[in-house]
Amino acid sequence: MQVNPIVKTFQYGNHTVTLETGVMARQATAAVMASMDDTSVFVSVVGKKEAVEGQDFFPLTVNYQERTYAAGKIPGGFFKREGRPSEGETLTARLIDRPIRPLFPDAFKNEVQVIATVVSVNPNVSPDIITMIGTSAALAISGIPFNGPIGAARVGFINDQFVLNPSNVELEESRLDLVVAGTKDAVLMVESEADRLSEEQMLQAVVFGHDQQQTVINAINEFAAEVATPAWDWVAPAENTVLKNKIAELAEAKLVEAYQITEKMARYDRIHEIADEVNEV
Repeated sequence: MQVNPIVKTFQYGNHTVTLETGVMARQATAAVMASMDDTSVFVSVVGKKEAVEGQDFFPLTVNYQERTYAAGKIPGGFFKREGRPSEGETLTARLIDRPIRPLFPDAFKNEVQVIATVVSVNPNVSPDIITMIGTSAALAISGIPFNGPIGAARVGFINDQFVLNPSNVELEESRLDLVVAGTKDAVLMVESEADRLSEEQMLQAVVFGHDQQQTVINAINEFAAEVATPAWDWVAPAENTVLKNKIAELAEAKLVEAYQITEKMARYDRIHEIADEVNEV
Protein backbone atom coordinates (compact mmCIF):
# COMPACT_ATOMS: atom_id res chain seq x y z
CA MET A 1 0.00 0.00 0.00
CA GLN A 2 1.26 3.50 -0.90
CA VAL A 3 2.66 5.28 2.19
CA ASN A 4 3.20 8.74 0.71
CA PRO A 5 0.06 10.74 -0.10
CA ILE A 6 -0.51 11.08 -3.83
CA VAL A 7 -3.26 13.30 -5.20
CA LYS A 8 -4.59 13.53 -8.74
CA THR A 9 -7.04 16.30 -9.66
CA PHE A 10 -8.70 16.76 -13.02
CA GLN A 11 -11.69 18.44 -14.61
CA TYR A 12 -14.53 16.18 -15.70
CA GLY A 13 -17.16 18.21 -17.48
CA ASN A 14 -18.37 20.83 -15.02
CA HIS A 15 -17.03 18.91 -12.04
CA THR A 16 -13.63 18.76 -10.37
CA VAL A 17 -12.56 15.21 -9.53
CA THR A 18 -9.87 14.40 -6.96
CA LEU A 19 -8.27 11.00 -6.33
CA GLU A 20 -6.14 10.61 -3.21
CA THR A 21 -4.28 7.64 -1.75
CA GLY A 22 -1.66 6.99 0.91
CA VAL A 23 -3.50 8.64 3.80
CA MET A 24 -6.09 6.12 5.01
CA ALA A 25 -6.37 2.32 5.24
CA ARG A 26 -2.71 1.63 4.59
CA GLN A 27 -3.12 -2.04 5.42
CA ALA A 28 -5.61 -2.48 2.58
CA THR A 29 -4.33 -3.69 -0.77
CA ALA A 30 -5.40 -0.30 -2.13
CA ALA A 31 -7.49 2.60 -0.89
CA VAL A 32 -8.66 5.76 -2.61
CA MET A 33 -10.60 8.78 -1.45
CA ALA A 34 -12.48 9.93 -4.54
CA SER A 35 -14.26 13.27 -4.65
CA MET A 36 -16.45 14.99 -7.21
CA ASP A 37 -16.99 18.53 -6.02
CA ASP A 38 -18.27 18.03 -2.45
CA THR A 39 -19.36 14.41 -2.81
CA SER A 40 -16.65 12.10 -1.45
CA VAL A 41 -16.45 8.32 -1.38
CA PHE A 42 -13.81 6.20 0.32
CA VAL A 43 -13.05 3.00 -1.60
CA SER A 44 -10.90 0.20 -0.22
CA VAL A 45 -9.81 -2.92 -2.10
CA VAL A 46 -8.45 -6.03 -0.42
CA GLY A 47 -7.25 -9.03 -2.40
CA LYS A 48 -6.12 -12.42 -1.19
CA LYS A 49 -2.74 -13.49 -2.54
CA GLU A 50 -3.68 -17.16 -2.77
CA ALA A 51 -6.83 -18.76 -4.13
CA VAL A 52 -8.67 -21.49 -2.26
CA GLU A 53 -7.62 -24.83 -3.71
CA GLY A 54 -10.31 -26.39 -5.88
CA GLN A 55 -12.39 -23.22 -6.02
CA ASP A 56 -14.00 -22.88 -9.45
CA PHE A 57 -15.46 -19.37 -9.23
CA PHE A 58 -14.21 -15.82 -8.72
CA PRO A 59 -15.26 -14.57 -5.24
CA LEU A 60 -15.61 -10.84 -5.89
CA THR A 61 -17.62 -8.90 -3.31
CA VAL A 62 -18.71 -5.30 -3.84
CA ASN A 63 -20.29 -3.42 -0.93
CA TYR A 64 -21.59 0.12 -1.32
CA GLN A 65 -22.75 1.88 1.81
CA GLU A 66 -24.21 5.30 2.43
CA ARG A 67 -23.94 6.77 5.89
CA THR A 68 -26.29 9.38 7.30
CA TYR A 69 -23.33 11.44 8.54
CA ALA A 70 -22.46 12.01 4.87
CA ALA A 71 -25.47 14.33 4.78
CA GLY A 72 -24.70 15.81 8.20
CA LYS A 73 -27.21 13.71 10.11
CA ILE A 74 -26.89 11.30 13.03
CA PRO A 75 -29.64 8.68 13.51
CA GLY A 76 -31.73 9.25 16.60
CA GLY A 77 -34.95 8.08 18.17
CA PHE A 78 -35.87 4.43 17.79
CA PHE A 79 -33.38 3.72 14.98
CA LYS A 80 -30.01 4.77 16.36
CA ARG A 81 -27.88 2.59 14.12
CA GLU A 82 -27.47 2.14 10.41
CA GLY A 83 -29.68 -0.63 9.08
CA ARG A 84 -29.22 -3.18 6.34
CA PRO A 85 -28.35 -1.96 2.82
CA SER A 86 -31.20 -0.12 1.17
CA GLU A 87 -32.48 -1.02 -2.28
CA GLY A 88 -30.59 1.97 -3.70
CA GLU A 89 -27.33 0.84 -2.10
CA THR A 90 -27.77 -2.68 -3.48
CA LEU A 91 -28.47 -1.36 -6.98
CA THR A 92 -25.42 0.91 -6.84
CA ALA A 93 -23.25 -2.01 -5.73
CA ARG A 94 -24.45 -3.93 -8.78
CA LEU A 95 -23.73 -0.88 -10.93
CA ILE A 96 -20.11 -1.03 -9.73
CA ASP A 97 -19.82 -4.81 -10.01
CA ARG A 98 -21.03 -5.24 -13.57
CA PRO A 99 -18.30 -3.33 -15.44
CA ILE A 100 -15.35 -4.49 -13.30
CA ARG A 101 -16.10 -8.22 -12.98
CA PRO A 102 -15.34 -9.10 -16.65
CA LEU A 103 -11.96 -7.35 -16.44
CA PHE A 104 -10.37 -9.85 -14.08
CA PRO A 105 -8.60 -12.74 -15.86
CA ASP A 106 -10.80 -15.79 -16.43
CA ALA A 107 -8.49 -18.03 -14.40
CA PHE A 108 -8.21 -15.58 -11.48
CA LYS A 109 -9.99 -17.14 -8.48
CA ASN A 110 -8.47 -15.14 -5.62
CA GLU A 111 -10.92 -13.46 -3.28
CA VAL A 112 -11.30 -9.70 -3.84
CA GLN A 113 -13.39 -7.36 -1.73
CA VAL A 114 -14.37 -3.82 -2.68
CA ILE A 115 -15.98 -1.59 -0.05
CA ALA A 116 -17.18 1.89 -0.99
CA THR A 117 -18.36 4.20 1.77
CA VAL A 118 -19.96 7.57 1.06
CA VAL A 119 -18.49 10.04 3.54
CA SER A 120 -19.77 13.36 2.20
CA VAL A 121 -22.64 14.27 -0.12
CA ASN A 122 -23.37 17.30 -2.24
CA PRO A 123 -27.14 17.03 -2.80
CA ASN A 124 -26.65 17.95 -6.46
CA VAL A 125 -23.93 15.36 -7.15
CA SER A 126 -25.04 11.72 -7.00
CA PRO A 127 -22.37 9.44 -5.46
CA ASP A 128 -22.70 6.57 -7.94
CA ILE A 129 -20.46 7.93 -10.73
CA ILE A 130 -17.64 9.03 -8.44
CA THR A 131 -17.88 5.68 -6.63
CA MET A 132 -17.33 3.82 -9.90
CA ILE A 133 -14.40 6.11 -10.69
CA GLY A 134 -12.92 5.58 -7.22
CA THR A 135 -13.31 1.81 -7.50
CA SER A 136 -11.57 1.83 -10.87
CA ALA A 137 -8.72 3.91 -9.45
CA ALA A 138 -8.32 1.66 -6.39
CA LEU A 139 -8.15 -1.47 -8.54
CA ALA A 140 -5.71 0.22 -10.91
CA ILE A 141 -3.24 0.94 -8.10
CA SER A 142 -3.76 -2.35 -6.23
CA GLY A 143 -1.44 -4.55 -8.27
CA ILE A 144 -4.24 -7.13 -8.55
CA PRO A 145 -4.57 -8.57 -12.07
CA PHE A 146 -7.15 -6.25 -13.61
CA ASN A 147 -7.57 -5.29 -17.25
CA GLY A 148 -8.80 -1.78 -16.53
CA PRO A 149 -9.17 0.97 -15.70
CA ILE A 150 -12.77 1.83 -16.46
CA GLY A 151 -14.46 5.18 -16.73
CA ALA A 152 -18.05 6.04 -15.88
CA ALA A 153 -20.42 8.78 -16.97
CA ARG A 154 -24.02 9.81 -16.53
CA VAL A 155 -25.63 11.31 -19.63
CA GLY A 156 -28.69 13.54 -19.67
CA PHE A 157 -30.64 14.99 -22.60
CA ILE A 158 -31.85 18.56 -22.08
CA ASN A 159 -33.03 20.94 -24.81
CA ASP A 160 -31.95 18.43 -27.45
CA GLN A 161 -28.38 18.43 -26.13
CA PHE A 162 -26.47 15.71 -24.32
CA VAL A 163 -25.31 16.76 -20.85
CA LEU A 164 -22.40 15.11 -19.04
CA ASN A 165 -23.05 14.20 -15.40
CA PRO A 166 -26.15 16.37 -14.96
CA SER A 167 -27.00 17.51 -11.46
CA ASN A 168 -30.01 16.11 -9.66
CA VAL A 169 -31.86 19.33 -10.46
CA GLU A 170 -31.00 19.02 -14.16
CA LEU A 171 -32.13 15.39 -14.17
CA GLU A 172 -35.65 16.53 -13.26
CA GLU A 173 -35.96 18.21 -16.67
CA SER A 174 -33.84 15.69 -18.58
CA ARG A 175 -35.49 13.24 -20.98
CA LEU A 176 -32.68 10.77 -20.35
CA ASP A 177 -30.84 9.31 -17.36
CA LEU A 178 -28.17 6.99 -18.73
CA VAL A 179 -25.14 5.56 -16.95
CA VAL A 180 -22.40 4.09 -19.13
CA ALA A 181 -19.13 2.48 -18.04
CA GLY A 182 -16.33 0.95 -20.01
CA THR A 183 -12.66 0.70 -20.82
CA LYS A 184 -10.75 2.80 -23.31
CA ASP A 185 -11.92 0.63 -26.20
CA ALA A 186 -15.21 -0.94 -25.13
CA VAL A 187 -18.52 -0.24 -23.43
CA LEU A 188 -19.11 -2.74 -20.63
CA MET A 189 -22.27 -1.56 -18.93
CA VAL A 190 -25.26 0.62 -19.80
CA GLU A 191 -28.23 1.38 -17.59
CA SER A 192 -30.82 3.97 -18.49
CA GLU A 193 -34.33 5.28 -18.46
CA ALA A 194 -35.60 7.60 -21.16
CA ASP A 195 -38.67 9.53 -22.23
CA ARG A 196 -39.43 8.71 -25.87
CA LEU A 197 -35.96 8.96 -27.35
CA SER A 198 -35.21 7.29 -30.66
CA GLU A 199 -32.85 4.34 -31.00
CA GLU A 200 -30.37 6.60 -32.78
CA GLN A 201 -30.45 9.12 -29.93
CA MET A 202 -29.87 6.35 -27.38
CA LEU A 203 -26.86 5.07 -29.33
CA GLN A 204 -25.51 8.61 -29.62
CA ALA A 205 -25.87 8.98 -25.85
CA VAL A 206 -23.83 5.83 -25.24
CA VAL A 207 -21.12 7.01 -27.64
CA PHE A 208 -21.13 10.47 -26.03
CA GLY A 209 -20.71 9.00 -22.55
CA HIS A 210 -17.96 6.64 -23.66
CA ASP A 211 -16.08 9.46 -25.39
CA GLN A 212 -16.32 11.74 -22.36
CA GLN A 213 -15.11 9.11 -19.91
CA GLN A 214 -11.78 8.86 -21.71
CA THR A 215 -10.79 11.83 -19.54
CA VAL A 216 -11.31 9.64 -16.46
CA ILE A 217 -9.44 6.67 -17.91
CA ASN A 218 -6.44 8.80 -18.86
CA ALA A 219 -6.38 10.43 -15.41
CA ILE A 220 -6.52 7.06 -13.63
CA ASN A 221 -3.69 5.73 -15.81
CA GLU A 222 -1.58 8.75 -14.83
CA PHE A 223 -2.55 8.28 -11.18
CA ALA A 224 -1.59 4.59 -11.27
CA ALA A 225 1.71 5.39 -12.97
CA GLU A 226 2.56 7.85 -10.20
CA VAL A 227 1.63 5.39 -7.45
CA ALA A 228 3.58 2.64 -9.27
CA THR A 229 2.41 -0.34 -7.25
CA PRO A 230 4.19 -3.55 -8.36
CA ALA A 231 1.91 -6.01 -10.11
CA TRP A 232 1.15 -9.25 -8.31
CA ASP A 233 3.33 -12.17 -9.23
CA TRP A 234 0.35 -14.16 -10.47
CA VAL A 235 0.41 -16.75 -13.23
CA ALA A 236 -2.73 -18.35 -14.59
CA PRO A 237 -2.87 -22.06 -13.75
CA ALA A 238 -2.53 -24.52 -16.60
CA GLU A 239 -5.83 -25.19 -18.31
CA ASN A 240 -7.14 -28.75 -18.51
CA THR A 241 -7.67 -28.68 -22.27
CA VAL A 242 -8.44 -32.41 -22.46
CA LEU A 243 -11.38 -32.03 -20.07
CA LYS A 244 -12.51 -28.81 -21.70
CA ASN A 245 -12.50 -30.35 -25.18
CA LYS A 246 -14.34 -33.44 -23.93
CA ILE A 247 -17.09 -31.35 -22.35
CA ALA A 248 -17.39 -29.31 -25.55
CA GLU A 249 -17.65 -32.51 -27.56
CA LEU A 250 -20.42 -33.85 -25.33
CA ALA A 251 -22.43 -30.71 -24.67
CA GLU A 252 -21.70 -27.81 -27.03
CA ALA A 253 -24.10 -28.75 -29.84
CA LYS A 254 -26.83 -29.71 -27.35
CA LEU A 255 -26.45 -26.42 -25.48
CA VAL A 256 -26.74 -24.43 -28.71
CA GLU A 257 -30.05 -26.18 -29.35
CA ALA A 258 -31.16 -25.72 -25.74
CA TYR A 259 -30.65 -21.98 -25.85
CA GLN A 260 -33.01 -21.79 -28.81
CA ILE A 261 -35.89 -22.82 -26.52
CA THR A 262 -37.89 -19.67 -25.88
CA GLU A 263 -39.84 -20.88 -22.84
CA LYS A 264 -37.65 -20.10 -19.83
CA MET A 265 -38.37 -23.06 -17.54
CA ALA A 266 -38.24 -25.56 -20.39
CA ARG A 267 -34.86 -24.10 -21.40
CA TYR A 268 -33.51 -24.42 -17.87
CA ASP A 269 -34.79 -27.99 -17.59
CA ARG A 270 -33.04 -28.95 -20.81
CA ILE A 271 -29.76 -27.33 -19.69
CA HIS A 272 -29.91 -29.27 -16.40
CA GLU A 273 -30.53 -32.48 -18.35
CA ILE A 274 -27.45 -31.83 -20.48
CA ALA A 275 -25.35 -31.16 -17.36
CA ASP A 276 -26.54 -34.42 -15.81
CA GLU A 277 -25.67 -36.31 -19.00
CA VAL A 278 -22.14 -34.88 -18.98
CA ASN A 279 -21.66 -35.69 -15.28
CA GLU A 280 -22.75 -39.28 -15.85
CA VAL A 281 -20.06 -39.71 -18.50
